[in-house]
Amino acid sequence: MLKGKNVLLGISGSIAAYKAAILCRELVKQGVHVKVVMTPDASNFITPLTLSTLSKNPVYSQYSDSQTGTWNNHVELAKWADFFLLAPATQNTIAKMANGICDNLLLATYFSMENKTYFAPAMDLDMFKHPANQSNIKRLQSFGNILIPSESGELASGLVGEGRMAEVENIIKAISYTNTLWKGKKVLITAGPTYEAIDPVRFIGNHSSGKMGYALAEKALTKGAEVILISGPTQLTAPSGVKLVQVKSAAEMLHAVRENTADLYICAAAVADYTVANPVNEKIKKKTYSLTIELQPTVDILAEIGAHKKAHQFVVGFALETQNEEENALGKLKRKNCDMIVLNSLRNEGAGFGGDTNQVTIYDKDNMSSTFQLKSKFEVAQDIIDTIERKWLA
Repeated sequence: MLKGKNVLLGISGSIAAYKAAILCRELVKQGVHVKVVMTPDASNFITPLTLSTLSKNPVYSQYSDSQTGTWNNHVELAKWADFFLLAPATQNTIAKMANGICDNLLLATYFSMENKTYFAPAMDLDMFKHPANQSNIKRLQSFGNILIPSESGELASGLVGEGRMAEVENIIKAISYTNTLWKGKKVLITAGPTYEAIDPVRFIGNHSSGKMGYALAEKALTKGAEVILISGPTQLTAPSGVKLVQVKSAAEMLHAVRENTADLYICAAAVADYTVANPVNEKIKKKTYSLTIELQPTVDILAEIGAHKKAHQFVVGFALETQNEEENALGKLKRKNCDMIVLNSLRNEGAGFGGDTNQVTIYDKDNMSSTFQLKSKFEVAQDIIDTIERKWLA
């Protein structure tokens, strides 16, 4: 899909600039024509010689060559490129792009671009989460720029969290698939637990962290899809670029799903099967006698989606089991009219709620199955999204 494309690779001043050498090499291997434009600070992290050797083209970082007087024409660079890929994109460069500040050759080239621009943020956790940075990212997206979401992991400061530049393979996938298979597709993902109120201070819930659903949202974004994330209570930050709908109860999640239609539904949330029949408005005081709470079934969100599924829609469910795993998962797949179901078992160490890893088996309605090894939830999310692509879009 990339062979023969002219790609302008922009590099700003970040420790993640070392990945740009790997990215440049991979693009060239795929038959891409690469020219590199750098901010002046970027050369403190990676040398122009390295990038010119890998790209087989001169590297541009100044408006002109002071020794020869040659002008590096930013307009010609912009017109040459099929698209502009900024990786890494620092907070400083993102802010300038979002607010019309043009003080180096990279920015002048960006502001001259008529074709698409992709940007892959790279910065420390607190910088990434700062409201000003999040606002600038959203503003760039509103201009039509395409976000390649940052990933979570160990950062240069030693902190662990979001802000790490996407891995090279994920950047390649993002620029390969945007405007192709996933173009115009709307993806709705449910994530996290639901809390069913007993009184104003107590609830019935479960141990779901939401990590699996949030990882799926990030991977779907990377493919270029429009993503709606309907999330129960979690401590997580939604990936920049998703439409986040926050809910608490199963009833609220059902309402949000009904209000947002999609082409692909991924129901990763651990929705309560039962809710309190008669929650009270005041805190229940402790008594010496026992307390009985009447429960009533919640509406099955996955079953409702499956029952109203249209021909173009694809529905993915999740099954967390402790016994008769395959039988129960296949029963749920058929009973709820899913196209695919993701099974994980609490019998498998490292799988299930709360942790950073998972181990899954994926079944489809044609009785085909794929079993994956224990992996991080981000890697599992990639496996799931790739499987959906093969089953639904290929």
